[in-house]
Amino acid sequence: MQRYIVTGAPGAGKTVLIRALERAGFAVVEEAATDLIALVTAQGVIEHWREPSFIDDVLALQVRRQRRADAWPDDLVFFDRSPICTLALAEFLGRAPSGALDAELVRIERERVYERQVFFIRGLGFIAPTEARRITLEEALRFEAVHADVYRRLGYELIDVPAAAVAARLAMVIDAVTNRREKSGKTLTS
Repeated sequence: MQRYIVTGAPGAGKTVLIRALERAGFAVVEEAATDLIALVTAQGVIEHWREPSFIDDVLALQVRRQRRADAWPDDLVFFDRSPICTLALAEFLGRAPSGALDAELVRIERERVYERQVFFIRGLGFIAPTEARRITLEEALRFEAVHADVYRRLGYELIDVPAAAVAARLAMVIDAVTNRREKSGKTLTS
């Protein structure tokens, strides 16, 4: 199974791109942090990121979703973020990675869980606040830089997906995957 990560700063359009990939027939895995934030916000937790368990709660949901996706018949899956993004989040928040996060990073490296090429979605130049997204544009740009640094430090290649219309971004991602699969002798459906 090929597992591609779609990442970038909050508000960059990752989730919209994931929806477009899903509509195009690809298997996708939702972003854990956004879903977790929606749940805890509904339970009255306002500053969710300050909770001591926040990073590990996001990680646990990411791991469950990744393992569930392993049982799918699809040989190509796009992930809206990964545990590497969780490391970037911890660094952005000034927290040391937990033992659970360190162990998961070792596991995904040892098992080569994700493709080494990561789709890095660049910001759109503005931020639309939501219940889950309470970050300024300046903070988002700093977070984007932390993400890029963490992925590069861990040996991943960033495939830059610049600000563009959703259809153009979708075409860029599909073309990149198609070209990579053709070089390996596979088709987009094999």
